[in-house]
Amino acid sequence: MALKMILPARRPTMRTNRRWAAFRIGLALVSAGLVAAPAQAQKVDETPRTVVMTAFGPEFDALSGAIGNPKTIAINGLNFVTGTLEGHSVVLMKSGVSVVNAAMTTQLVIDRFAVRRIVFSGIAGGVDPSLAIGDVVVPEAWGQYLEASFARETPQGWQPPERFDGAPANWRFIYPRGTTVSRADRPAQRFFTIPADPALIALARKVVPGLALSACVDGAGGSGDRQCLPRAPRVDVGGVGVTAGIYADNAEFREYLQIAWHARVLDMESASVIQVAWANAVPAIVFRSLSDLAGGDADANRMDTFMHLASVNSARVVRAYLAALPD
Repeated sequence: MALKMILPARRPTMRTNRRWAAFRIGLALVSAGLVAAPAQAQKVDETPRTVVMTAFGPEFDALSGAIGNPKTIAINGLNFVTGTLEGHSVVLMKSGVSVVNAAMTTQLVIDRFAVRRIVFSGIAGGVDPSLAIGDVVVPEAWGQYLEASFARETPQGWQPPERFDGAPANWRFIYPRGTTVSRADRPAQRFFTIPADPALIALARKVVPGLALSACVDGAGGSGDRQCLPRAPRVDVGGVGVTAGIYADNAEFREYLQIAWHARVLDMESASVIQVAWANAVPAIVFRSLSDLAGGDADANRMDTFMHLASVNSARVVRAYLAALPD
């Protein structure tokens, strides 16, 4: 006769009871639709498109009225407008102001749309003394000037924790350290400036110099006080642009950026857009029109006065550029 060993029943522990209770509650919440599923980077539109990116309202408004067959797609509280512009399928968007917003939304649009290239249109502060308000600049490369170490002060002078070959010169205690960027087709490397797409820059050199730009702006609220620039704005391709999460309006620092970085313009988004595009192997180019001189204005910052004019000038150049792009 076979003997069966009867084991005593295992009493559930307090920890086991808690786990089962948590599981049952979680299952009930999911079934009721009260717990959101993790976000998935699924394409919302499969049409290959040129992303026309702006930072904020005035830049967006200078282009939105020209979009043919517009359709708005909302993602994460942001609006992306698909349609056509100058014969191309586009998605028009706002990056949001500053570097983190711009990096986040650049990756978002790359993940959710079939992106062929990115063309940025916006305003900026002028750094190069040869430039004037209203000019449109198309830099060949972009750097983040506050990717830096803040050095400690010693009897021997400023002592940064690290020094990097090829870095631009420091400004007092601020020592540039560059940005290390990874990409699937090459090893990670440290950049002080990241290039815009060379082919897109080459096309800009051919098609945008010589375009006629606006030189006058009407007073706020239709007051009739018309202000005109002392010379007609022009388009200039080449050089370096710089970016940081700083609204820069300081003459001394402006001079430093021009000397140490060879900067022509500064803003709060472009370098992060170029970095994310480069990391994803997406061609990108930035057009920036000067609304002010970043501290070089004779009396006061002029952004509020010339923001609309600069937005329109940049949009005008971008539209001419899009019209020249191959299909």
